[in-house]
Amino acid sequence: MTFSQAIRFSVLRELVYARQAEYANDPNKQFFHLQNAHVLGQESTYWHTYVHMLMLRWAWCNRVLPEFTGQLVRILGAASKTALGWVPRGNTGGANVSPFKVMPIPANYAQTIANAKKRVATWEQ
Repeated sequence: MTFSQAIRFSVLRELVYARQAEYANDPNKQFFHLQNAHVLGQESTYWHTYVHMLMLRWAWCNRVLPEFTGQLVRILGAASKTALGWVPRGNTGGANVSPFKVMPIPANYAQTIANAKKRVATWEQ
């Protein structure tokens, strides 16, 4: 089992919440859940890149040009740097935050990430 597989359901839960917020026409809540998905999945190249692509879509749909251009840069970084471990832990992924800024991870998400890593380690034994 890989980290991407172990964290999958937690990331998908946040993406479902983001989609529900989109359907409810609440773009701020939608982006909040995309940021949560980013924090959870940013150690996985797949999820990290995928969530940035969803943030790019959010920026396009909501006509937020600074976010759109910021996400273009972040997609390239996520796709090329995540596997190398060059990820600022806890960063929420929005263009309003430096892509290099380390941020505190909320306790519940830190525990979710730790549990996913334990599942990977257990699987590898």
